[in-house]
Amino acid sequence: MDRQQVTLARVDETTARLRLKLPLCAAPASGRDWAWHVIDIRLPGTVGVDSVLHTPTLRPTRAGRIAVDLPHSRPAPATKASGHTVALGFDWGVGTLLTGTLGRLTGKGQTRRVLTDGRPLIFDATTVSATLHRLRGVREHLAAKRDHHRALADGLGSPHLRWGEHLDRARVLEVEHGRVCARIRHLNDALARAAARWAVDQAAALGASVIYLEDLATLEARGHRRGNARLSGQVRGTVAEAMRHLAAKAGIAVVTVPARGTSKLCPGCLGALTHHPAPDRLAERGWRWAHCTRCGLSMDRDHAAARRIVSRGLLAQTHTTTDPTTHTRTIRTTVDGTVTPVRRPKKTTRRMRRQHRAETAPPRPDGPKTTPGKGHPTPSRPTGPGGRDTRHAAQGQAPGPKTSRRMPDARTVPATTPTGMVQRPAGHDTQTPTPTGPVPGHGVPAHVRPEEDLPPPGRTRLSRRTCRRRTRAAERTGFHHLHATAVHPLTPRIGPRPGDRTRPRRARKARKPQAHTEF
Repeated sequence: MDRQQVTLARVDETTARLRLKLPLCAAPASGRDWAWHVIDIRLPGTVGVDSVLHTPTLRPTRAGRIAVDLPHSRPAPATKASGHTVALGFDWGVGTLLTGTLGRLTGKGQTRRVLTDGRPLIFDATTVSATLHRLRGVREHLAAKRDHHRALADGLGSPHLRWGEHLDRARVLEVEHGRVCARIRHLNDALARAAARWAVDQAAALGASVIYLEDLATLEARGHRRGNARLSGQVRGTVAEAMRHLAAKAGIAVVTVPARGTSKLCPGCLGALTHHPAPDRLAERGWRWAHCTRCGLSMDRDHAAARRIVSRGLLAQTHTTTDPTTHTRTIRTTVDGTVTPVRRPKKTTRRMRRQHRAETAPPRPDGPKTTPGKGHPTPSRPTGPGGRDTRHAAQGQAPGPKTSRRMPDARTVPATTPTGMVQRPAGHDTQTPTPTGPVPGHGVPAHVRPEEDLPPPGRTRLSRRTCRRRTRAAERTGFHHLHATAVHPLTPRIGPRPGDRTRPRRARKARKPQAHTEF
């Protein structure tokens, strides 16, 4: 409808009023058969105060109510094409959908270099890709059977008795083929949005102002047919579009860089990389692991390519071009540079403070240490040979080991008895047998309260609390069997500050100056 038949205006922050002209009968013949209707729409929380509302779509539901599909637009903050210092670079992989890393540009002119904290950001969609690959096989099988029945029906003709049966089977297969296609389409869309949401969250948490991706127009898919099918089924174009949409809302730019040669050269020294199946199989040829014989770099191939991508984007950001039609930003000039891994700055610890005070304290004067008002040295605890306390011997007791006042009074745990029982310290149950199996904490989830995993007596469904605990892994990604690096808000500053001295890797105790004797 146009504006003469529908108007939409906000009443307050949570309500919008829709006025539209609808017919009163099935076949309206004059203006009397039309009347104005007023509908108040309650806006959800996703529609912001600054959102612009557009003409909605009304559709009846099975419950007899009216559903409103309300499109709305929000003004996105302007993003700059160049001048970025912190960026995220993502590589399209086969085993993992996205593999990224953080890069920071330091220096000016000829002294520019890219630093990285070395932490890989992985969005692993292997299980979902396997499901999509299986559904594509089912779709091809249904299409082949449908075409086969249609060919048989065309060969028999209408007078034949089996002609109608072949057409009925072809119709059933066509319906099933449409359902499988819809399933693949919805799963691809959900996977693309989950990957884009994860990437934008990582950029916002790390303080990055731009995301660099490989240009799909320059990306070539090589290998066997199955590998090419998985490459085409990972909906990279949908992921890129969803990432541009979500990044624009967060004020983050998305720029594509040339993809040629990102996995061929080493990000540390720009030497030739050799690809192997695993880090312990460097004598074999593969594609998963990258190794540099020049500088000794050994890391995941996609992670190394992500370092090259973020380096190309930061070093060539002045060559960014914007398409006036689609407003997509691309870098077509290749500028290669090395990437230096650095450590994140640690917080000041007690040992580091003590070392700093020892280094900055004035030198001690020569001679014995004297304290005003103290005429004798502090007596030490009398100890005998072997470091044992002599106070027990003076009282006629057996000498015991030297202990500290800060040592807790606790017994040690002896070995397991032959009957399988374990003697534990005081306060613990000594009647529980020794548990067998792997210890939780090293890749084994701890099983807490096994009675909650089973439904209560008389009920066949699990409680909402149990279902909520099982779906915590899918809160951010939307999938139960999808592994992704957790989003940790970290400072974008990595490496030493300009002008500051580099802190030691591990604080060492201050050494006392030794006295030198001259003869």
